[in-house]
Amino acid sequence: HFMNNLGIIIFGLIAIVYIIRITRATKIKNYPSKGKTIVAFGDSLIKGYGSSPGNDFISLLEDEIGRSIINLGIPGETSKQGLERVHSIIEKDPKVVILLLGGNDYFKEIPIDETFKNIDTIIQKIQKSGAVVVLLGILGGIISDPYRSRFKELAKKRGTLYVPNILEGIIGDSLLMTDEVHPNDNGYRIIADKVYPILNKAF
Repeated sequence: HFMNNLGIIIFGLIAIVYIIRITRATKIKNYPSKGKTIVAFGDSLIKGYGSSPGNDFISLLEDEIGRSIINLGIPGETSKQGLERVHSIIEKDPKVVILLLGGNDYFKEIPIDETFKNIDTIIQKIQKSGAVVVLLGILGGIISDPYRSRFKELAKKRGTLYVPNILEGIIGDSLLMTDEVHPNDNGYRIIADKVYPILNKAF
């Protein structure tokens, strides 16, 4: 009888430890944030290149969450250039930052370790300001995608919200793309629908 009870107690303790580990693993750093603004930071995808006015995914997200988002996207930007202007986010007193970089690094064949070191530093600087980071992943190769595991590891390590490869199911589809790299209005709508439920967790 005693052994049965002991077994139940041990099982209960294991279950509790497991639950604590799961909750700890999914803890989002700085949530809930005391910041004031929502900022979108990154390259041409953040800027909405290829969309008609108001149909970029950041504008679509604004409509869905009913809040304004400051768009700090610069087409062609690399992770290094993003790191050099990270102060432009901090001065906005951000509550939530949507972060999307890495595509231009891939096209310019910047070493993957350098790219993810820069993105990691950007995340840490944003988090130091007290904001919640929503990290958006992108494709890092046609045959294989070494970026996917790196984005996932980074999100877990730094406690960010995370949306994997936002162009999955879009890139390569001429009905959803305006060129080889940038979506059209229909493509950006799909991205907004992917990002919305994750972004919503930041508030």
